[in-house]
Amino acid sequence: MKETCILIGAPIDSGQKRLGCLMGPSAYRVAGIAASLEELGHPVIDEGDLSISVTGTATCANPAVHHLDETIAWTRALAAAGEAACRRGLPIFLGGDHSLSLGSVAGVASHAKALGRPLFVLWLDAHSDYHTPLTTQSGNLHGTPVAYIAGRPGFEAFPPFPAPVPPERICLYGIRSVDTAEHAGLLESDATICDMRVLDERGIVAPLREFLDKVRAENGLLHVSLDVDFLDPGIAPAVGTTVPGGITFREGHLVMELLHESGLVTSLDLVELNPFLDERGKTAKLMVELVGSLMGRKVFDRPTRSFG
Repeated sequence: MKETCILIGAPIDSGQKRLGCLMGPSAYRVAGIAASLEELGHPVIDEGDLSISVTGTATCANPAVHHLDETIAWTRALAAAGEAACRRGLPIFLGGDHSLSLGSVAGVASHAKALGRPLFVLWLDAHSDYHTPLTTQSGNLHGTPVAYIAGRPGFEAFPPFPAPVPPERICLYGIRSVDTAEHAGLLESDATICDMRVLDERGIVAPLREFLDKVRAENGLLHVSLDVDFLDPGIAPAVGTTVPGGITFREGHLVMELLHESGLVTSLDLVELNPFLDERGKTAKLMVELVGSLMGRKVFDRPTRSFG
């Protein structure tokens, strides 16, 4: 029996300032994510979209930070939904901006802690997202999840992260835009940094396999967080944080196929899709195709693509 995929919609726009990511979950559904997974033999449970009630009055010493109460509410809701989903299958979180991962990974971490197994995180993104609420200049909390996951200070307003993931179990893969404060923090960490310079020099496969070997050696769970801007904007325009020089169509599918072959992935984020910026669903369809490769579709199985 193939893994049951549990779809959890998170229409989040609070982590940044460019509206549109809240339409992401609907776009994935319209692009056929459930049907694609079912064609591969995976049972699919679509739990619909989460909702929140914002009642807090959290504060932050950094006046640039915005939508703090809303983001904390999403973090709590996603952590609870994620932990529950992990007990029943492979959760796929449909975002929503990348502040989604503050909650999704917290839920997965609680599940890993209950199992007594280490959690590893593969961050497929143009950005390192290693800011804290105190270091961000934009105030956009979608740039803070990795710091929260790793247990950096500055998140006192948030629920305590259930089991911080040591940086040596985090791989930042495909990054090519890192702010000064993030850079300084990363230099002090043991995170695996596979920026585009590393991938240009060593290729796509070797660094990823090395990280996957670490996960396997420690019998770890692997959470994959896939940001649209991991991909080159030429093939994935529907994101408000485009950075040139990203992963190509072929490279993206290769990464997903390697992840499938590893058999290690236990949860997945799909984030930063802004359908308002898309071209006839081009990016949403590509993201759904990449999920297909992650879940078992081989290169010779793919139908002819059409954006018509």
